[in-house]
Amino acid sequence: MLSRDEAFARIRLLRSPNVGPVSFRQLMHRFGTAVEALEALPDLAAKGGAKYRAAPRERIETEIAAVRRAGARYLFHDSSDYPPMLAEIESAPPVLTVRGDAGLAAKPCIALVGARNASAAAMRLARDLAAELAGEGFTIVSGLARGIDGAAHRGAMPATVGVIASGIDIAYPPQHAELQEEIAQNGLLLAEQPAGTEPRGSHFPSRNRIIAGLALGTLVVEAAPKSGSLITARLAGEYGREVMAIPGSPLDARSHGCNQLIREGAILIQSAADVIELVSSFGGGMSSRLRSSAQDLFEAEPAAPEAGDEADVTALLTIAPVAVDELIRQSGASAAAVQMALLELELAGRLERHAGGRVSKVA
Repeated sequence: MLSRDEAFARIRLLRSPNVGPVSFRQLMHRFGTAVEALEALPDLAAKGGAKYRAAPRERIETEIAAVRRAGARYLFHDSSDYPPMLAEIESAPPVLTVRGDAGLAAKPCIALVGARNASAAAMRLARDLAAELAGEGFTIVSGLARGIDGAAHRGAMPATVGVIASGIDIAYPPQHAELQEEIAQNGLLLAEQPAGTEPRGSHFPSRNRIIAGLALGTLVVEAAPKSGSLITARLAGEYGREVMAIPGSPLDARSHGCNQLIREGAILIQSAADVIELVSSFGGGMSSRLRSSAQDLFEAEPAAPEAGDEADVTALLTIAPVAVDELIRQSGASAAAVQMALLELELAGRLERHAGGRVSKVA
């Protein structure tokens, strides 16, 4: 059972400057508790070359009060009802705020996403596909955006998960305030951002990684060549999940993104049966790699470096992203030493993390 002090410390640790999902996980592994990790932050940042102050306690108290007013709760990475598929990705959020039935995210999930300015035919198709998949026992995950997202949520209700780019208490877009509340009441609503946070451009790619991470596969119904839906699909591919797309007319720009995905190797989908066949095993069961607990991912980190095992990776870093494995190889130090050096630089604001386990020096 998580103590109140440790729960508070976890929220405060994640809200502190330069602490993201990866560094949070490393700090928890290194120090065992968020309480001890918070105490160590100033010394770690000093080794990276900067002074450091953790998030103020008052700010966390205000956030917790807002979560309670919204009728939401916190879901921590080692909770039994943390979404198991999401736990498999490297950047899994250590803390989520949720409203609704968290058990929906433990069922086989399909992400269904697409254009905001979708055609009427595509929205009807998305709604019908979502309804059929929900009827077969799948949970439909989407991002509550206008167009395809909204149609997918409505078709699958109540077997749907809405992932939002704002705080759990902020309705966005405003036109979907009623739909968002319906999902919170009957399905599951997830947010990574602190309560009270208005959505910003940088929040949407973060939201998209959660959508892709929750699901066995991502299906794109209609999308332009440069759209958030394609980002979600490509993230799904990076996570080893299925990438699916509905083909469309080359005369409609809203189909160009899907056609491009298919050309790059996404599976062409024409019906819900195609989706079910793709994500099911030969024996008829789901080919899900569901895990019993998110804690496994946090326990898989390398051990803390021993005395005398130091790594100076600063000289190896540039503004061009490089794989951490390559830094370990070139530095000649242990993986644990390199990870600790990167953590110190990140806390000092001198390191940026990228998808695919890559890092770079802050420009």
